[in-house]
Amino acid sequence: MNKISIGLFGLTISLVNVCFAQNSPQLDLQRIKLSAGMHLIDTQVAATPEQRATGLMHRKEMPTSEGMLFIFEQASQQCFWMKNTLLPLTAAFVADDGTIVNLADMKPQTTDAHCSTKPVRFVLEMNQGWFEKKGIKAGFKLGGESFNSK
Repeated sequence: MNKISIGLFGLTISLVNVCFAQNSPQLDLQRIKLSAGMHLIDTQVAATPEQRATGLMHRKEMPTSEGMLFIFEQASQQCFWMKNTLLPLTAAFVADDGTIVNLADMKPQTTDAHCSTKPVRFVLEMNQGWFEKKGIKAGFKLGGESFNSK
């Protein structure tokens, strides 16, 4: 890795750390449990703009029962892409009450946009094929403290 030195030791360290963080998976996010019927999902939460921007980038593997829940401040059409993401994933676009609005399979390292068909605040990314193997489709309701049941 190249590093830029401008004579200030502290600044040089900061620049190296930023470069390292951009090429490393984020593994230390808050975790919550979600349920999909009888299936439990150990979910990392990406709630800040920085966490959401990094998402599951640079991961070489993810356990079967794990995923990442992206939480946005307001419901809107959410679009995801897979630049710098090494794993094939499925995105579940989820309404406030936990109902899956639509699912999108996403290919690794592509910039194709995969969008929600309705405004949502939540997107759950899982290993590709997980939802299909469990028989989970649009209209299925997920459980968890993040979702309100109106």
